[in-house]
Amino acid sequence: MNAWHPIYWFMLFLWVVPTAVASTQIRDPYQYFFETTFGDFPEELARAKSEGKQGIMFFFELDECPFCHRMKDTVLNQPVVQDYFRKHFLLFSVDVEGQTEVVNFAGKTLLEKNFAEKENRVRATPVFVFFGLDGKPIARYTGATSGVEEFLWLGEYVVDGHYKKQSFIQYKRAKRAR
Repeated sequence: MNAWHPIYWFMLFLWVVPTAVASTQIRDPYQYFFETTFGDFPEELARAKSEGKQGIMFFFELDECPFCHRMKDTVLNQPVVQDYFRKHFLLFSVDVEGQTEVVNFAGKTLLEKNFAEKENRVRATPVFVFFGLDGKPIARYTGATSGVEEFLWLGEYVVDGHYKKQSFIQYKRAKRAR
């Protein structure tokens, strides 16, 4: 039999497909992406500093939001995303309708929904807001990214300090042009 015989192609198919499927791993974002918090953000900021992080990222979400679900089901569940973002940031999910009390960076206690709407002007979901180690917002992205690559670019945009000199749209254009 030569290598082009259909049986060889069939055997190759039986070997390649399960291997490819087995390497496509997804992990629960609430276990591997988001951190558990008691909502004391000054305390979390101190933890971020002590762990050598660059800041805190909030994912403002709404339970009924299809774009939030898409981000969690296709991007935030990817190990490469989880590993990269956890290396650089503490990551917290905030329910924009939440009734849980949190402490903002100024030490004021308020409900999650007020932290989202009044303090961070969240009007649509999802919204990603990055805070530096001084507790001040440094970057913001509203909506779902197109996929894993664009979300990783968002992380690089903040981690490498590109937000200081250009918008994320400009940064993406430059990345695509390469």
